[in-house]
Amino acid sequence: MRINPYVAPLSPAGKEEKKESTSAVFGNLYRDAMNKVNQQQIESGIATQGLISGEIEDLHQVMIASEKAKLSLQLTVQITNKLIEAYKEITRMQI
Repeated sequence: MRINPYVAPLSPAGKEEKKESTSAVFGNLYRDAMNKVNQQQIESGIATQGLISGEIEDLHQVMIASEKAKLSLQLTVQITNKLIEAYKEITRMQI
């Protein structure tokens, strides 16, 4: 009996297994990363407002939160730029 490589394997119950596509998995990872960056930006803003209003007296913690948010945003922008460059390179490839 030959196995057809173009047919998805069956689960024990006889149904096809549903797997997320690579793009869906990558999209979820990217969305989660963007949400974390956004959360760090919000926390930095809250810490800054707390320092301005006098609720927070520790300048070091505010600066650390601010730098974390700044660095994570810069990293996200650089990764996004690299992904766009890679996509453009792939679309320029001849088949």
